[in-house]
Amino acid sequence: MKYRKLYIETLGCPKNFNDSEGIGGIWEAAGGEIVASPEEAEVVIVNTCGFINDAKRESIDAIFDMTRLENNPKLIVSGCLSQRYGEELAEEIPEIDYLLGVNDYEKLPEIIGGSRRLYRSDAPECFNEFSSRRLGDVHYSATLRIAEGCNNRCAYCVIPDIRGPYRSRPMENILEEAELLAKAGVRELILIAQDLTEYGRDLYGKLCLPDLLRKLCRIGGDDLSKGFRWIRLMYCYEDKITDELIEVMASEPRICSYIDIPLQHISDNVLRGMRRRSTSASIRSTISRLREAIPDIHIRTTFITGFPGETEEDFEELAVFAMETGFERLGVFAYSQEEGTPAGDMANQIEDEVKAARADSIMRHQVDLSRKLNEEKIGCVMDVLVEGIDEEDDQFITYIGRTEYDAPEIDGSVIFRALSADERLEPGTFVSVLIEDAFDYDLVGTLITKG
Repeated sequence: MKYRKLYIETLGCPKNFNDSEGIGGIWEAAGGEIVASPEEAEVVIVNTCGFINDAKRESIDAIFDMTRLENNPKLIVSGCLSQRYGEELAEEIPEIDYLLGVNDYEKLPEIIGGSRRLYRSDAPECFNEFSSRRLGDVHYSATLRIAEGCNNRCAYCVIPDIRGPYRSRPMENILEEAELLAKAGVRELILIAQDLTEYGRDLYGKLCLPDLLRKLCRIGGDDLSKGFRWIRLMYCYEDKITDELIEVMASEPRICSYIDIPLQHISDNVLRGMRRRSTSASIRSTISRLREAIPDIHIRTTFITGFPGETEEDFEELAVFAMETGFERLGVFAYSQEEGTPAGDMANQIEDEVKAARADSIMRHQVDLSRKLNEEKIGCVMDVLVEGIDEEDDQFITYIGRTEYDAPEIDGSVIFRALSADERLEPGTFVSVLIEDAFDYDLVGTLITKG
């Protein structure tokens, strides 16, 4: 292989980071090396996000940053932006040497040095089954993709056009990868897909996420020191959160008392416009069922403000719902008008200033709520996954970690002090921490015990 040293810059969601680990595995299997900085690379890949306007701008900025490198590496652009705008990127940024779509990573070793620039599946209906995968530096936590694509066709979303229709991975393939991750020392397994709860319907004729979770929980047997200590669920759709799924979550100690449910709104008027399958009544019922079955559950959700046609009454209903429900984790985004989507062509668009003001209004209340919920944890002893050292001096080491209620790179942290600097805690270690103080999103405490 003419070029050996590869640097990967990843933007966007955990699904993109999962793809980048697959890219790393492909490159190393071909005899290459992954390097830590673009300045030492012979080839640079920018794995882009193209979901909303802010993400697109961030991806474009990252591409231009790489064009300015003095070492002049070969530049490859991959991911959602490349899949969606490959021709435009090739024309507008001639410094890009190659463009890869979302299902074309296996072609990577063979394209370097070729004359063709754009490699992209016109109908992205295949599934990336990476023959090998290079885990990142955070060896104790890993994502596991159980499906690709999406069938929901929400009015504002381009993902089905970029990623294709929903395709579940065969369960035996998922379990095989999970076994390998467990043997590699992964303690936190984060399940990802565009829609976790849809898993299995296309392959097995029914929703199979509960079955899959039971099998994943059996890896390592009954000993929590083996296999996965935490299994985290990301991107669950409310209309498919069944009683069976809730029962599995409540009964399996390895499954985190945490769930990510992108609700987007509560007004039936807006939900219909968004082409969501949920209703105000079904959303409220599901939240009630989850909290009744799992009293300590932390629900993460996202809302969109300023969707076309959202009235003041619709927004007020959303704001009141957010305050009364008291979501433990919440993000609010101003609606992004995306070309090629039904919502993008709607006539009743809302001014950017109004969209942003509505999002800011809800988030101001959420900051206060988050601090209040964190303050209620003062005096509790919590299990914490150590992620690294925050500060140290001659007497103390201050570490940073997370609870089961916090997803990496998304939620808050626990900052805690070890009373002795003699014995260091390795990243990936589980410890018990007494919570002594709280901030808007982070907790502060002192180490009690290891293990």
